This record gives sequence, structure tokens and C-alpha cells, in this order.
Amino acid sequence: MSKLVVKTLREAPADAEAISHQLLVRAGYIRRLASGVYSFLPLGLRVLRKVEAIVREEFDAVGAQELFLPALHPVEIWQETNRINTMDDVLMKVEVRGADFVLGPTHEEAVIATVSPDLASYRDLPATVYQIQTKFRAEARPRFGLLRTREFIMADAYSFDADKEGMRTTYKTIFDAYCAIFDRIGVDYFPVEADAGSIGGDVNHEFMVPAAIGEDHFAYCKACGYAANIEAAVRGERRTESSGAVEVLRKVETPNSPTIKAVVDFLNSHGHVASAENSLKSMIAIGPNGAYHLLLVPGDRKVRIPSSLRAAEASDFDANPNLHLGYIGPVGLREVGVTIWVDRSVSEEIGYCTGANEVGYHLLDVVLGRDFIADHVADLVEVVGGDPCPRCEGDIELVRSVEAGHTFQLGLTYSNKIKSARFSGEDGSEAPYFMGCYGIGISRIPAVVAEVSHDANGLIWPLELSPFEVVVVALGYSTNDLVTDTADRIYDSLLEEDVDVLLDDRNLAAGVKLKDADLIGVSYQIVVGARGVAEGNVEVKDRQSGEATVVAISEVGEYLLDLLA
Repeated sequence: MSKLVVKTLREAPADAEAISHQLLVRAGYIRRLASGVYSFLPLGLRVLRKVEAIVREEFDAVGAQELFLPALHPVEIWQETNRINTMDDVLMKVEVRGADFVLGPTHEEAVIATVSPDLASYRDLPATVYQIQTKFRAEARPRFGLLRTREFIMADAYSFDADKEGMRTTYKTIFDAYCAIFDRIGVDYFPVEADAGSIGGDVNHEFMVPAAIGEDHFAYCKACGYAANIEAAVRGERRTESSGAVEVLRKVETPNSPTIKAVVDFLNSHGHVASAENSLKSMIAIGPNGAYHLLLVPGDRKVRIPSSLRAAEASDFDANPNLHLGYIGPVGLREVGVTIWVDRSVSEEIGYCTGANEVGYHLLDVVLGRDFIADHVADLVEVVGGDPCPRCEGDIELVRSVEAGHTFQLGLTYSNKIKSARFSGEDGSEAPYFMGCYGIGISRIPAVVAEVSHDANGLIWPLELSPFEVVVVALGYSTNDLVTDTADRIYDSLLEEDVDVLLDDRNLAAGVKLKDADLIGVSYQIVVGARGVAEGNVEVKDRQSGEATVVAISEVGEYLLDLLA
């Protein structure tokens, strides 16, 4: 260890918010080069290589073939799918001698351009390829160390099938490989239903690891196991009791009341009975063709905008004289070309308060089906803890988490846009690939594990990820010949057994070396001290459990091999 390029720190850097960031820097695994850009020092690289090895072994085991694609992509392939525009906010673009390129955050376009000549016939399918490659993302606000960066390493796989059924079969195969990977990594994880986002496709799953620092949440039902990302989760039905006959719609003046809270307070202070739950929150969204859509949800809930739409901007309101921000409602808007969406929980038996589409006025006792018609009924609210599960009678809880991997059934998302994404079918006709794509954040995994596997003293690596399986901590290595000889013999004997072992031969105080051993988090420590050696013993500490066992020097090799078996 005296030759190892590592310097541990007693204090965490001031900018390190996440515990994983603090510990990985303090223990000498990573070092910041720029905002969102990190160097991996020798200890950190050893962990990365072990993550990569697990991924390679499990992908290879299911027949995926490794290749290596360029990180630098000609802009033309991104123009073909229009992701040069739809992903503009995260793309890093460079110009090289008059030619425009993209530093790839993902490789769908590049992999199709690369392998389609080799997958020209139905006889070449199915096929799955993968790579471990550096990616780039113009992250607006890098934070939490390795958890949100501008440069990162990803293992990304891509599958090509002749039909949808084949795609689903391949997806299940890779999904199972993902589970095997995360089982070996040694963290609790949940494959959750998710939104496809900018990648596209239909069925997809995020592999989420519960963590206090997580910026994501997923909905989870302990009763049946239902799990879905907050962006994709839906709630079950909980019947709202009708208050009886609903009065006829009427218009009331509500000055200076452009929010749900303001209008509820105004109405209740002027002789009406109102609540957020029995009001309709109205949000204008814009479709891909520029059409206007009105989304309606109960006033006490947050709106979740369908992925096919975007939230309206100031210019959209300026362009439509029928829309008055803060006083929008469904009555009459359908007749002027606005598509009406309502959340599934909106009842036809309740009279709601809505905007009157006139500044300073609202409508009371507005009834779905009587006073306005819905073009679409959908799940438009963000789920919250306590909502009913959509699959059983249990309740949903929200679990804070970090994303460690994502799998997608892309279907024809890219094949319909890229001309070369075709093969010759059995009857000779040309057909598009049915694709899947699958990503694991290799450089994120050490941080994910560190978030959930540590204690007050430092990191606690699962055995398969530990930079070394064993560290021999020699107390007094340079001052006590018996300690030196014993430590060297144990170290050499473990090397002969192909154990991944580190010898701490530094000329430092015993307390410093023991603290460093805990901070660095190697799975097993063999503490060689003068007193123990004089008695013929060493101490073996399990970093995971914290348990220390006194073992005879003559038996320590066999004892360690049993632990590692």
C-alpha cells in the first residue's frame, strides 16, 4: 500500500452533499476534475473493473456480443431521428474542421448504422450487442458526485428481432440478466414500471435502489409488489361519495382568485361551500401538432402531463384569446377546438368548481357529462403516499431512490425513422427491426452502493465489488521484524491462492491504519499486531458485520479461503 496512489482524507470536501460523494473522495477512490467530471484513482478503477466484469459475464451468458462504438457521432444520424432537436437540452455538440458532431449520451442511432449491414436478413436475427463506453450529457446542474455527472460510463445493450414477440422474448432474457447483475452487486433493488422519456418505446423498467439521497421516487405496494416510477405510476379507484342531487351550473364573480386556494377561500368567505377536492385544476398543454389540450384533475392533486404533450408556455396563451390564465375551465372550450382530458377520478356525480374562461369568474356545480364532455379519460395525477394500489386493495407508499439501470422495449421507434434499420424477411420483403435497449450506469454503481452500504467509519463494499478482497493491516510493519515477517508471509500465501489482497505496509500509526482500513471498506481485514503475533494469532475482521475473530497464524489462510468461497 506504500506504493498505491492514494491519500485518504479525514474531512469531506465542502461541496460533497451525498454520503457516497464524501466517502469516495475521502477514501481516495475519485477526484473532481471539473463540475460533473471525475477521475477514478486506482482504488476507484478497481471497483469499476469489477462492475464491468459482472456485467460482461451476465451479458455474455445470455448470448449478447460485445462491440465498441464511437463516442463521437456525426450530427446527421441524430438529425435522422430528430433527436438533435428533442434532446437538444442535454446534447454536447462539437465542430471539427467544419464538420458537426455529437458526443453521444446514448447510442441507438450509432448502433443501427454500425450493425445493420450485418443484420440484413431474417436469418441474422435475433441478435443482441452491447458495449461499455463513455457517455456525455450537458447536465445543467451536476451534483451528488458520481450520481449526476456530465461524463459517465455506461454499459448499453441493443437487441434486434424480427417481430414483436421475439422482441418481448429477448427483453425478458436481458431483464433476467439485469436481475442477476444486481443480485451480484449486492444491493436491494426494485425493477419498476417507468416512463420511456426521450429514449422512446413502450414497455420499460427502471432498476431503482432505495436511498435517502435519491432524487426519484417510485410507488410501491407492499401487499402485492406493484412498483412504478412516480412518472408512470397510477392509483386505484377510491369511490367518491356523491353529495346527492347537483344544482344547475351557475356563474359567480371571484375577483383576484386565479389559484385553487384563492378561489376556495373566496367562495367559503362569501356563503358558498367549496374545497380543493371538489374543484377542478385546469392545465393547458400543447400537442406535437400545436393543438391545445385541457387537462383536468381534482384541485388537491398535481397534474402529470402525458408524454405526448408539453406544458403550455406564455406564448401559447398569448396566441389563444379563449384562454385566461387562472380562470380556465372546460365549459365551452371544446367548441373552440380544445381537446378535453379528465383524470379517472373525476366523477359524473359531483358538481365541481371550475374557471369560467372569463377573468374574475368561476362556475359552480359543473358536472362531467352534463355540462362538458371529455375527449380522453386517463391517469393524469401524480400518485401520493396513501393512494389505493391499482392492482390490489393495499395502499401505495412512495420510496425515495436512485436509478441504477433502465430497460426499454423500443419496438419500431427507431426503425420507423432510420432507413437502414431494415432486414429482408423470409418472403423477400423488407421489414423493420423490433428493437430493445438496455443501460446500466457503470460509473454510477460505486456511488449507488456507497449510498446504501456504509457506516460511520467508512465504506462497506460487497465482496464482488471490493477493490481488494482482503487487506493485511500490519501494525508496526517497519519497526517490528516479527510483524513484518508475519504480514509478508500471510500476504504472499494469499497471493499464491489467487486472493485479491492488499498489504498496508505504510509507516503510519496503528490508529491511522485501522481507520483507513475501515474508511476504504475492503471486505476483510487481517490485523497483524505485535502482541497477537507474539501469541501466534492475528485478528480477522468482517467489514460487513463488524465482527472480529482471533485466528491462529497457521490457520489464517485456510480461514480466509473459507470466507471467500
